Amino acid sequence: MKLTSLSLVIPAYNEAGRLPDNLPAVAKYLNERFEDYEVIVVDDGSRDDTVALVRSYADQFKSLKILQNPKNMGKGFSVRRGVESSQFDYVLMSDADFSTPIEDLERLEPFAGPDTLVIGSRATTDAQITKHQPFYREYMGKTFNLLVRRMLVSGIHDTQCGFKLLGPFVKEKVIPLMKIDGFAFDVEMLLLARSVDIRIREVGVRWRNDERTSVNPIKDSLTMLMEVFRIRLIHKGHKL
Repeated sequence: MKLTSLSLVIPAYNEAGRLPDNLPAVAKYLNERFEDYEVIVVDDGSRDDTVALVRSYADQFKSLKILQNPKNMGKGFSVRRGVESSQFDYVLMSDADFSTPIEDLERLEPFAGPDTLVIGSRATTDAQITKHQPFYREYMGKTFNLLVRRMLVSGIHDTQCGFKLLGPFVKEKVIPLMKIDGFAFDVEMLLLARSVDIRIREVGVRWRNDERTSVNPIKDSLTMLMEVFRIRLIHKGHKL
C-alpha cells in the first residue's frame, strides 16, 4: 500500500537540543513525498525552548501543529493526544530524536492497512543498528521485552521502538481504550490492538542510538515495570 496522506505525531519533552538535527530532513522528505500531510508536535511540559524552536521551523512544513500539555503528563498521554487530534487516516508516531530515520516509513508502508498496526523493530533479522545503546541499556531492554512477552503480548520482539504506523481502525478502536500515560504505553497499545483483532506487523528498521536521551535507565525502567503490572490488572482478560 502506498500512502497518499499522513499525520506525523512527535511527542517532545525538552527536545530543543535534538530537534534541530531532524526537523529540516523531516520537512524535506514530507514535502517531496506527500501532497497532504500534517506534523503534530506534542510538547509535554518542556522546560527548555522546545516550543519556540519548533515554531521557528513552521515555514518549512505545509502543516505544523504544536499541542502543549499543561504540565509533564507522560509520553503515552502525549502520543494519545496527538493521535486523537490527527486528521488523516494513517498516523506515523516517531520519537523526537528520529533514531529511526523518517525515510523508513517506506519499510512499514507495504504492510499498512485499515486494520493494521505496523511497528518498527530493532530486534528482527532485517533490522539495522548503526549505533548500539550501552550494553546495560540493551540488556535492560531485552529483559523488559522478555517480561512483556511472558505477561502480556507474546510473539513481539521489540515493543518499545518509537516508530509505529497506525491504521484508521487503530485510531478508532485502540487509542480511546488506552490509559497508560508513561513509557509503557506501547505495550498497552499492542495488547489492546490484539484484543480487537487489529493485525500487528513487526518490521525491521534502521536505528541509531542517540546518547542525549532523557530516559533514566533506573527510574524510568522501574516506572515501566510498574506500568506493565498495571496494564495486566486494568486489561485483565484481554488476548495475550
